[in-house]
Amino acid sequence: MKIRKSCNLERLYKGKGHTIIATSPELEFMNAVCLGDVNKALSFFCSKKLLRDELPAVDAPYGRFEGLGGIRNFVEGWHNKFNAQGAFITPVIQTFGGGRVCLEAVINFIVDGEIEQVPMLIVSDFRTPTKLDEVRLYCHFTCIPGQQAYRHPIFKAAYLEIGEPNLLTGAVREYYEALGNAPNLDLDRIVKTFSKDCQFGGYEPWGEEAIPPDAEIVRNKFKSIREYMPSCVAIRFETIIDDGRNCALEWVHIVSRKGQEKYARIALSGIAVYERNEEGLLCSVRICDYAHYERTIDWSKLDLTLEEAQKINFVEEYSPTIGTKRI
Repeated sequence: MKIRKSCNLERLYKGKGHTIIATSPELEFMNAVCLGDVNKALSFFCSKKLLRDELPAVDAPYGRFEGLGGIRNFVEGWHNKFNAQGAFITPVIQTFGGGRVCLEAVINFIVDGEIEQVPMLIVSDFRTPTKLDEVRLYCHFTCIPGQQAYRHPIFKAAYLEIGEPNLLTGAVREYYEALGNAPNLDLDRIVKTFSKDCQFGGYEPWGEEAIPPDAEIVRNKFKSIREYMPSCVAIRFETIIDDGRNCALEWVHIVSRKGQEKYARIALSGIAVYERNEEGLLCSVRICDYAHYERTIDWSKLDLTLEEAQKINFVEEYSPTIGTKRI
C-alpha cells in the first residue's frame, strides 16, 4: 500500500537494537484500538484504578476519556478522528521503568486506500503485568485533522520551577541541570552531553526533516534556545521512565510574564525521550510538543480562554534562585 504521508521515526530508529515485547499490554491495547476491537481494548482495564478511587483513562491530544464507557468512546472514534478507514501499528521502541512503559510507535492510518503515518508516544501506567490503569498519547497536533496547538497540562505542577535533576542520572541529569541554569541555559554543559552524531527528531510534522546529526547545527540550535530558556519557559518533568538506555520524561511548562509577552508562550504538556550510547552520552533526543505554535491557536474552538490558559503554571519572573519551591 502506498505511503502518501511518511514520518521520520521508523526510518531513523527501527531495528537499531531496540527489543519489542509484543505481549506487553500497552502494545496489545493499541493493536486492538487500531483493529477497532472494542472488547479486546476494554479488557486491559478495570472499572476503577487499583489503589485510588479514580476511573481508568485514556488521555489523547484531543480529549480525556475516563471510565470504561469513555475508553469505549475513544476506541470507537479512533478511525474517524483521523479520517481513516483502518489502521495498524508499527512498534519502534519500548522503554520500561517505574511501573510504566513508553511505547514509541508509528500508527499507519489507511486513508482513501493510502497510508498516512503518525508517529506517537504512548505512555501507559501498569496496574499489573497484564492490565493498565491509564494511557496517555502524544503526537504532533498537525497530524490530527482540525486539532489546535494546545495540550492542557495533564499533571498539576507541585512547584513552579524545573523538576528535580537529582532524580535523573548521567547525561540526562547534566542536560536538565544545564537547561535550568537560570537565567539562561548553560550552552557548553548541554553540548557536552551529546555524542558527535546525536540524532534529533522523530515526531516532526509531515514533510519536515529531522535535524541532521551535526555537532555545529545542534550547538546553534541550543544557542537560539538559550534566548528564552529558562527565563521565559522552563520544563518541569512529571514522570520518569528510565531503563538505563532510554529515559522518557512527561513534562509541563512553567511560563514567566516575559515568556507570555515576548514569545506568546503558555503552559502545555509534552514529552521527550533521551537515549544514551555505550559511552553514556546522548545519541538521540526525541521530543513531542507544540512549542512556538501558540499564536496559531483559535481559542474560540477550545473549552477555555487564552486568559485562563495563561494562568496555568505562571510566574512573574523565572528566578535564578532554583530550589525555593514557589507554590
